[in-house]
Amino acid sequence: MQPAWNALMNLRQSIFEFLRDISSTVRRIIIVHDSLMGNVVQDIATIPNVESYVFNCTSTFTQVSYVWEGIGKPFPEELPKQLPSWEGCSTNELKEFAVSQIKHLDIRAGDIYNTSIIIEGTYVDLLAREEVVGSRKAWAVGPILPLKLFSNSQHKCLERLDKKDPKYVIYISFGTTVSMSDKEINKLALGLEQSKQNFLWVLRDADKGDVLEGEVRRAKLLDGFEKRTRGVGMVVRDWAPQLEILAHPSTCGFMSHCGWNSCKESITMGVPIAAWPMHSDQPRNAMFITYMLKIDILAREWTQHGKLVKALMIENVVRRLMASDEGIEIRKKAEEVADAVRMSTEAGGVS
Repeated sequence: MQPAWNALMNLRQSIFEFLRDISSTVRRIIIVHDSLMGNVVQDIATIPNVESYVFNCTSTFTQVSYVWEGIGKPFPEELPKQLPSWEGCSTNELKEFAVSQIKHLDIRAGDIYNTSIIIEGTYVDLLAREEVVGSRKAWAVGPILPLKLFSNSQHKCLERLDKKDPKYVIYISFGTTVSMSDKEINKLALGLEQSKQNFLWVLRDADKGDVLEGEVRRAKLLDGFEKRTRGVGMVVRDWAPQLEILAHPSTCGFMSHCGWNSCKESITMGVPIAAWPMHSDQPRNAMFITYMLKIDILAREWTQHGKLVKALMIENVVRRLMASDEGIEIRKKAEEVADAVRMSTEAGGVS
């Protein structure tokens, strides 16, 4: 993703000129931007009728932990004493890039968080403290998802799910910014096969920040895997309608990298997670949904992130989530959280 972030920095002059030109024709301009785009909008401070608000795409739990580490204060009691290390979460280049944006965020008028007060109200309140944001305002406006699902009934994923019993299939997807090695993919495949549970696996390589460099890699599966699991499993190698899959009555669990968007979708649809964090904010998102919300099972502890996951571990995690009393309790909890989150977005709700 770094090439994409770097390229976006070239928008600074164009954004400023556009806002300057239209500022004389309107009373007020509001800019909402990602926290990593501070450099692009820094010049708006010279335009009197422009305000900027930062849209924060990560969980507020993760944001709180980052802020408190940054200001060097003891963690509030609302945070666990032992948090996953940042080691291995990002490249040094990305860390330096993120730090370079922070100095441009002081001009913002407030912060917007893509979360629900129902699940993260405590952490939104912590971020709204004066010692953190001064007099700026903070809002939780999520989860931001489509009001209605426009299901593509022709998609092969949904057609497959339509043929399965309710609460019968585990969905596996690691998002658009994760690339697994062939060894990891084959350990996962073997674990799924040994679990004997129905699965829907979206197996894609990560989207590239530089689309002109190299060819798209096609992951290799174990010889005969798809033939042996035919009727039980399905492997999809292109885009799949994740929200519709999670909302489908046959979906029972979600093995995920725990990117915040995937977490929010799973939480809102009441689907428990088998958490396999890979990088960035994902280890702390996984901690939040595991120990705070209690709606997941860890497939891999972050302390083991440099090691190859064993097939037996995958098998056990899938069985625990799909075919055990523990899994039943976690699904029940996930459904309760989902009901509360959905109610919060209705008329008169808190979100």
